Amino acid sequence: MEPIRFKSRIRFWNPDKAGGLAVADVPNELIAALGGLRQQRVRGSIDAADFTSNVMPAGAGRLALSVSKSMLAASGATVGDEVEFLVTGVGTGA
Repeated sequence: MEPIRFKSRIRFWNPDKAGGLAVADVPNELIAALGGLRQQRVRGSIDAADFTSNVMPAGAGRLALSVSKSMLAASGATVGDEVEFLVTGVGTGA
């Protein structure tokens, strides 16, 4: 697959809670390239730090990339930061 590059702000899944799962919304124009609105395994990098994670439907036609604490630590990012993601693999082989 061709690598997919995008910038997104890291946010909490539930914005009413200042904790829990962190995610980054995938731009609408890239949802189809990542397999549509369904949960998928993905591989890539966040600000040059490698990761393996998941994308999942986030309601209202949105797709979100799960951002783990280890991804945050490896990249030096925190919730609220806008970072660059590079997705290089999607699906069971990711």
